[in-house]
Amino acid sequence: MWLTELRLVLPDGIIERGAIQVVNGKIADILTGDAPVRGLTLRGLTAIPGLIDLHGDMLERDIEPRPGAYFPTEVALYELDKRLAGAGITTAFAAVGFAWTKNDLRTQEKAQEIIRTIVRCREDLNIDVRVHARFEIGNGNTAPILEMLLQEHTIDLVSIMDHTPGQGQYKNIQKYVDFMTRWLGFEPDKIGEELIKQVETSIETQVATPRDWSVAAELAALAAAHGIPMASHDDDTAEKVAQMSEFGVTISEFPVTLEAAHEARRRGMHVIMGAPNAYRGESTGGNLSATTAIQAGVVDILATDYFPFSLLGVAYKLAADGLLPLHESVKLVSQRPAEAANLMDRGSIAVGKSADLVLVEQNPAGHPRVRATLREGHFIFQDAQINRLVNHTLTLQQQDELFA
Repeated sequence: MWLTELRLVLPDGIIERGAIQVVNGKIADILTGDAPVRGLTLRGLTAIPGLIDLHGDMLERDIEPRPGAYFPTEVALYELDKRLAGAGITTAFAAVGFAWTKNDLRTQEKAQEIIRTIVRCREDLNIDVRVHARFEIGNGNTAPILEMLLQEHTIDLVSIMDHTPGQGQYKNIQKYVDFMTRWLGFEPDKIGEELIKQVETSIETQVATPRDWSVAAELAALAAAHGIPMASHDDDTAEKVAQMSEFGVTISEFPVTLEAAHEARRRGMHVIMGAPNAYRGESTGGNLSATTAIQAGVVDILATDYFPFSLLGVAYKLAADGLLPLHESVKLVSQRPAEAANLMDRGSIAVGKSADLVLVEQNPAGHPRVRATLREGHFIFQDAQINRLVNHTLTLQQQDELFA
């Protein structure tokens, strides 16, 4: 199958007019200029690599879209799968948390059920959904669970988190209280002063308690033994980054200070920031701006965090704002995450790579829109415009020839 008359975003630059040949799910050839081949004409569209998301919280939120309102994991997974394909994402690491808050969704039992459902349904999904297991360092019972899941080959990425308030993401205790009241559905002005004081006292006690890194060390050793990449979450100091690096962590995700991000890059770690943060220009929690970190040259990966469109949107916005050329901003959401996750078969438009492609159109305001998404050369999402192109440019005989 040939896809012709496309603008191509390649690793080293942009080809204004070219064609891609897809054979057996791989990119077999790339032609530039007016390619003398017959194929599906896609004039006006830009081809970029399929987007790769290493950290998306959407599945948990789709299972419980409102506090206490639960839907079957399988239903949420299939619906999210369609939404991600429509956003141009062809590989997604679904973040599954273990016992951060004491709600029903992040119990160890529920987390394991979510992971096993992903694995069981994987072959029926449009995109390649993988598991990003997130473990709190304060939960001392996690190592046996991780070992069991690793032996079952159900985990693709491990991250260690420390959501203890007073450090990391929640260095400002009042911001932590504000966040938790919003997250749990409470209105701050309706919470009694005595209750807030009790919460603050509890937090101060936790902050004063020395950090126990034994759980992190156990998890890191298990991940390394199974060849699974490991990330640390919300690094806030150079010292913490150094500690994580000694454990063998290779990814610093969502560092909350520029100091931590610089140290991670100095140590050769990948640095992930949130694409919504970069798109909006600020962190919802008042921490490090991803835009600032990108300008400082310390970010090589962006992740959806909570909003699927943000990967595509931020790649184009960074280019429009003059912060990066488009072919470089696209790497933040395709090639670089592929490298961090050891997925060397995808992430760029290059001969021999998987034909994971996104066909994009910019509207008059410059906003990108996904017209079609291909995974391994097969259309997993296509809108009405692409359907019309197929119907008007190909006879039935040509379709048989192209898609044989």
